[in-house]
Amino acid sequence: MTRRPGTGAAAPHEGGAQTVALVVPEPGDAVPLVALQPSGARVAVVCLRPGPKGDRTALDRALGVAADRGCAVRGGAKVLGAEGDEVATALLEALRAIGPERVHTLDPDPAHTSFHQASGTPSYAVPPTHAEVAAHALAAARALQVETVRPVSVDCHREGSDPRLGAAACRRHPLPVRWLSAGFDGRLTAFLPTAAGVLRRFERVPGGAWSDPELVEGAGLLPGLLVVPDPFGLPQLFALRRTVRGDGEVDVEVVHAAQYRTGEPPTPWQSLGGPNAGDWRKGREVGFPAAAFDAAGNLFVFVRNFGHSISYRCRAADGTLTPWRHLGGTRVADDLVAVTAPHGGVEVYGRARDGAGVVRWHPGPDGEWAEDRTPPFAPRPGSLTPTAEPGAVLFRDLRTNEACVWRPGLPSPCPLGDADGAGPLAAVPGWETDGRPCTVVARVGPGGLVSVGAHPGGRPDIGVRWQDLGMSSHGAPGAAVSRTGRLTVATATPGGRLLVAQRLPHPGGFAFGAPAPV
Repeated sequence: MTRRPGTGAAAPHEGGAQTVALVVPEPGDAVPLVALQPSGARVAVVCLRPGPKGDRTALDRALGVAADRGCAVRGGAKVLGAEGDEVATALLEALRAIGPERVHTLDPDPAHTSFHQASGTPSYAVPPTHAEVAAHALAAARALQVETVRPVSVDCHREGSDPRLGAAACRRHPLPVRWLSAGFDGRLTAFLPTAAGVLRRFERVPGGAWSDPELVEGAGLLPGLLVVPDPFGLPQLFALRRTVRGDGEVDVEVVHAAQYRTGEPPTPWQSLGGPNAGDWRKGREVGFPAAAFDAAGNLFVFVRNFGHSISYRCRAADGTLTPWRHLGGTRVADDLVAVTAPHGGVEVYGRARDGAGVVRWHPGPDGEWAEDRTPPFAPRPGSLTPTAEPGAVLFRDLRTNEACVWRPGLPSPCPLGDADGAGPLAAVPGWETDGRPCTVVARVGPGGLVSVGAHPGGRPDIGVRWQDLGMSSHGAPGAAVSRTGRLTVATATPGGRLLVAQRLPHPGGFAFGAPAPV
């Protein structure tokens, strides 16, 4: 029987045995972050200030609940008591003592709640110290990773998100779902975001040993990552970059890089700017990008803008860039996903900000963008992703948590028989059985373990039979099919390592070998 999150329910599981440092201004700010830590996590809390006594009591209560569900709690909150220039040094020293594989903090660039037109000043539901401490936490995590050469992942908690819906629903910067990529030569590459940049690993020979972890250069990258295959299947990387200006204010911009040969460095990060770049106060709130290529090779990049609608920029196949353009219409949350439709154009979906549901934008008959508010589903925050069928999306139902697929023209979503997992699912095409193309779907299932299933291409209604691969996941699992048909499912583990499971080479079979650490 599926347990649905409710008041007091534990957050859905996304892996466990890692050391997590929660970095917040005061103890009360850590309470929702504690609720997200899964069984097995080793949890330490770091605060700048002691905060009110009632908040300290609330944190102690939350830590007790976490210990009851299997977390290892490292005492109460450590209060630094530092101010001004002392904060950075004190926080780095605290992280050195903890040695975290993951840092969980607040949003460095929270969304505004109102805007004063005359002064051009946004107002926020949280005090400025929330963003300041988050920025310090990001910098300290980067410094720790550079110092120790040990990967540190970072989660920034989105203000107003509901911990009962799980970690993916609360991340300001989403983890990639298509982070495992197959190159022309049959070798795979893995791309994973860390505090110091994108961590890359690749197979030295197809199906063989993997390279050591290496960083893709890029100062100021925020924790999330989007990986999109271009029309040739080559990985295109998208992220947000946060830069402190000379006057002390902050610019946040969309950046893009590409890998054209397995094993060779990706291109330098290219700035695509942002739709509100003329005003740093507005520009720093830009949502995380979504991107897709149309059939002609034109790249479309979409973001949620300051006004909570969608803006986009297009890079033509010849490299020409359009300015940022505004779609208007229904206000959306950060969750955007772009897909290549059967007609060859690009469409974009966004989760509605002010209600349950999604809005879809697609090219109209006159060539202009048309808004469709009628898609018959409401996705769980953080679960909306592209699937392998052109124009279709994959998501978890807001009410039931069941994984579903929908494409334009269907009267209702098609369920995949998975309501006991957590987070987004990864879907890849290209695997064949008995000469029939299939879509492979990977998920985090019960207990944080990775499971995998498949359905005939274009026929998710036939259903998916899930099988457990026996490996834990810290985030969404990755899947890839090489050009020779080799099917691989992988998951990241603390320290930049991977667990990799290969489909056994039995004709028509869907059995996997034991997961191997690499």
